[in-house]
Amino acid sequence: MDEVLRRLRAAAPGWNAPVVTFIALQTRDPFRVLVSCLLSLRTKDETTGPASQRLFALADMPRKMLGLKEHDIERAIYPVGFYRTKARTILAISRDLLDRYGGKVPDDLDELLTLKGVGRKTANLVLTQGFGKPAMCVDTHVHRISNRWGYVRTKDPHATEMALRRKLPRDHWMYYNDLLVAFGQTLCQPTSPKCSLCPIAEYCPQRGVTHHR
Repeated sequence: MDEVLRRLRAAAPGWNAPVVTFIALQTRDPFRVLVSCLLSLRTKDETTGPASQRLFALADMPRKMLGLKEHDIERAIYPVGFYRTKARTILAISRDLLDRYGGKVPDDLDELLTLKGVGRKTANLVLTQGFGKPAMCVDTHVHRISNRWGYVRTKDPHATEMALRRKLPRDHWMYYNDLLVAFGQTLCQPTSPKCSLCPIAEYCPQRGVTHHR
């Protein structure tokens, strides 16, 4: 695994970074990471990025966010998936952060999971990208590719997270999600992955792959 990840990291500068990572690198602001991650759920990066920029131009912290009307947020983030629900969630989280945490995003997994609409993927991503803490963020790319490699054999992202926490050396946790998301979007796609261009093809058993390029 060390060699696999070394090769992928060497190739990664030529790939597009996930949009939440791009936002995090610009600001290292946990609130922006949290909100942009919520916006990214069920939404493509090319939609999430501009929507996040429009919203943060209006409000970039909980107190300012609560100064907006729900329809203002809806208009700013449209057309992200479930934009009406996400607008309500952003307001609820902003209110909760002010009431319970003095307007600061908590840097604890269990505390983050108490916030409305925040699941393990979002909470772990906030820890890594917003606070620079090692956490195991697992989305569909991480789940699919980790199983395609045969590194884990799991049925769902939650089981994959638990398996990776046990097996993957902690030194790799910080960048594992970003790396596999970029890899999954660029080469190791769900169907017909570009195996002929893959820098780690010799190490990959291609579990579940029926057709590749």
